[in-house]
Amino acid sequence: MAHFTSPFMRVIYERGYVQDCTDREALDARLAAGPQAAYVGYDCTADSLHVGHLISIMMLRHWQRAGHRPIVLMGGGTSQIGDPSGKDATRQLLSKEEIAHNKASILRVFARFLKFGDGPSDAIVVDNADWLDELRYIPFLREVGRHFSVNRMLTFDSVKLRLEREQPLSFLEFNYMVLQAYDFLELARRHDCSVQMGGSDQWGNIVCGVELGRRIEGRALFGIVAPLLTTSSGAKMGKTAAGAVWLNANRLSAYEYWQFWRNADDADVGRFLRLFTDLPLSTVERLESGEDADINHAKEVLATEATTLCHGAEAANAAAETARRVFGQGGTGDNLPVCEARRDELEQGVPIIGLLQRSGLAQSLGEARRLVRGNGVRVNDETVTDEMKKLGPGDLNDDGVIKLSAGKKRHVVVKPV
Repeated sequence: MAHFTSPFMRVIYERGYVQDCTDREALDARLAAGPQAAYVGYDCTADSLHVGHLISIMMLRHWQRAGHRPIVLMGGGTSQIGDPSGKDATRQLLSKEEIAHNKASILRVFARFLKFGDGPSDAIVVDNADWLDELRYIPFLREVGRHFSVNRMLTFDSVKLRLEREQPLSFLEFNYMVLQAYDFLELARRHDCSVQMGGSDQWGNIVCGVELGRRIEGRALFGIVAPLLTTSSGAKMGKTAAGAVWLNANRLSAYEYWQFWRNADDADVGRFLRLFTDLPLSTVERLESGEDADINHAKEVLATEATTLCHGAEAANAAAETARRVFGQGGTGDNLPVCEARRDELEQGVPIIGLLQRSGLAQSLGEARRLVRGNGVRVNDETVTDEMKKLGPGDLNDDGVIKLSAGKKRHVVVKPV
């Protein structure tokens, strides 16, 4: 590994955050010379970010801890187009009202990871709609568009892969990399921002911004991208049988978030501890060196540390306690996901396969049936073998609820209302 003089570069390379970096020696020298500003852009295409975004948030966190200023760029402008990177189809166009709602919801999570304010290393939030909405088309083409070669744009993965799959790419989406490059230039002008960070799928867009700053103003700008993570089994990071692992508590409870990390494969634990917690590397190395019971302890540490960052220590500790009650004592736990059922429904009897789908334990009735047939469903810790079974008042436990389980690790509480 290269020798770095700046604390930030040492940390992100040691912990495994970097896949590519433009001119890393020059960037290291720039960071060692004094505080800099860096940004990551987040489009407002949903009302929550997910675990796939977490690596870039952690990079901003390390950036701030090294004494530099993080900029959270919200894509109020680019969200009106949609990033074609990694997509096979055109994104649904969102209204400005939907974008504003998503932006407000997304921003809530950043306060857990970053300190915002007016200090030299305090984070700030910027919206690219501030300049993109005001662009005049012909002047923009003359100032910025002339620096982009269509021949080269066609070689970038965000465009090339879509065309190779014979999927349509609208002219609207084709403009996305030009606008992202322009964002970098505007942030350099407005906030003296010299670094853009993101996932490796953004490498082409980031390089375009670096080059645009050099060509138009002779600025030395830099880009860093992290690998798009997959688990040791090859699955995309942040996806589960129940869907995306959201960062906002209204989309995914702290308990479910804790469980996601607790269920990490053994081979992923050390890597995830490095990337998604603040634990010192010496502690990580000690945790990942264990076997059997020790690796389970390491997973619990990972789950609690990661959940503390995203949801706070109180929620993380409550999730850990719920897990102990559910798994260690066969209980229900206060923080299990809740699926409500009307009392009159229960009086008539609710089909178990319907509850499995409604609760998110199964994605379809067919999957629910297969779970039952495979002895993968339990009611109050008792295996169910009849896929036609209906749950009623007689299935309520001493707590007045029904504990419904799929497999060994997924549970919900069915609560009468």
